[in-house]
Amino acid sequence: MKIYVLVKEVPDTYGDRKLDPETGLTDRATGDVVLDEITERALEVALCYADENPDTDVVALSMSPGSATASVRRALAIGAASAVHIVDEDLRGADLGLTAETLAAAIRRGEPDLVIAGNLSTDGSGGMIPAMLAEHLGYVQATALSAVEIGANSVTGTRSADAGTQEVAAPLPAVISITEALPDARFPNLKNTMAAKKKPLEVLSLADLGVSADPAAAPRTILTAVSEKPPRAAGIKITNDGDAAGQLVEFLMQNKLV
Repeated sequence: MKIYVLVKEVPDTYGDRKLDPETGLTDRATGDVVLDEITERALEVALCYADENPDTDVVALSMSPGSATASVRRALAIGAASAVHIVDEDLRGADLGLTAETLAAAIRRGEPDLVIAGNLSTDGSGGMIPAMLAEHLGYVQATALSAVEIGANSVTGTRSADAGTQEVAAPLPAVISITEALPDARFPNLKNTMAAKKKPLEVLSLADLGVSADPAAAPRTILTAVSEKPPRAAGIKITNDGDAAGQLVEFLMQNKLV
């Protein structure tokens, strides 16, 4: 079985995250970048199956700048057998439509039996890519799974809902997405980190995939403006001169909080 796992480099959630006011894109120079934790969990799902089925080929797929090579190599260090890295300057600021089209072209090229993704990235938080990929590929989809069981010809899982849980099943080939209920990824040791440097890493461009970023080729979302968040104004301070309780009640009533 061949499994493709979508991995993504994102700004570290523990650091500062800012948008470049001129381009509207994430300013990657303001803080550290890391492999998104949810994509590491998706990789762990594939690797757990590969541990029990040695003939499984796990491929990490990333669409990211050339500077993200270290993050892609981390996916190899964690355990992926090979990686595909889509790098193209025309993908800067790509919307969900172009992202899905590009990733689908790379996946179609590899003909995997299963595609695993995180349900929601920590930067864009679009949450639509897995479903859009399934549409492009013509694969069955099973999204937002909190438990996954991969079989030879199908995949089953559990999806949490407001009223309880749903048991879902899909024949292969399929696209699935997982939530943070799945286990953390294994930590790459020194041996695996060194071995990752020798694992295959294929770099592809839009031309290699036959995809055009030209807005005339397909409708695209366009960012028209971005601005800094205004500084927080000082709050209202209540001084207790014996009537603080009354002032507080009046404030809550004026703001329709009670």
